Amino acid sequence: MIYKSYLLENNINGLNQNLCLFYGENLGLKNDFKDFLITENKESEIIKLNQDDILKKKEFFFNEINNISLFEKKKVYFIEQTSDKILDIIQEIEPKIDTQKLYLFADILDKKSKIRNYFEKSNNCGSVACYADNEISLKKIILKKLSNYSGLTTNNINLIINYCNLERSKLNNEIKKIRAYFIDKKIDTEKLEILLNVKTNDKFDFLKDEALNGNKIKTNQLLSNTDMDVEKNILYLNIINQRLNRLIEVLNLKRSYSLDEAINKIKPPIFWKEKPNFLIQIKKWNIKKIQTALRKTYDLEVKIKSDGTVNKNILMKKLLVDICLLANVS
Repeated sequence: MIYKSYLLENNINGLNQNLCLFYGENLGLKNDFKDFLITENKESEIIKLNQDDILKKKEFFFNEINNISLFEKKKVYFIEQTSDKILDIIQEIEPKIDTQKLYLFADILDKKSKIRNYFEKSNNCGSVACYADNEISLKKIILKKLSNYSGLTTNNINLIINYCNLERSKLNNEIKKIRAYFIDKKIDTEKLEILLNVKTNDKFDFLKDEALNGNKIKTNQLLSNTDMDVEKNILYLNIINQRLNRLIEVLNLKRSYSLDEAINKIKPPIFWKEKPNFLIQIKKWNIKKIQTALRKTYDLEVKIKSDGTVNKNILMKKLLVDICLLANVS
């Protein structure tokens, strides 16, 4: 049975099955569901397992499921990193599930995935797709979690959203920091910028913009003078991707509106200080070139995540040089 994630976010009690699969790229949303489920089952014993551990010790897992005592707490199992490999085991234990609850968490599963199809079609199982957030969904989270804070202006909301690069897990961490810092519940923009480390990220923003502007001289200067944190390379890629996707959005709107109207229609809006670079870039880039750049950022992200031996900063600098050169291709 398929459940809509936004409905369960509002009411986790709407989940009626004791067997449920949560899958998708939105790690923050999956973590939110874990928190909801832990709160909902606070009288139960929470047992966290990994799929590989279960595959290696099937008998132990079967005994865990079968051994039910009237004097023990109800058990709730969180099974991480699940895939089609565990489906046979789930099918075998499904008839034996009584008071126990099993919640499976997986990364992206395509439509051909056996475990996804099984959970979607079964009346005894639930399936919840956790897709990536957008500006609207993140804005709702901010407004909900900081509803009793003054100073939550549109500018400050956009500041938080832009810093988090559409990552809910990062947003949740920043909201915790904001709550801890602004104990008087009055958000000040300058202090918020310091808290979010905006000035440090601005240094990379300068480099990103000059590369997208196709300015070879300034890009080379900034590549030499900008210290890039190797732990933030995925964040840097997200910053580049976010700008490329916003350029695509405006280029598509330009088919029906003037450039100024198209820029004013995108949400969240372009900050005034970003507009000069954005106008340069919209003249330099077309859809085909942007798609080429997005493929490059995707390939680099895969390489960074899959190969721990590569020099990440060298690869990141090469990407920026490639983007600068691509910007100047006619």
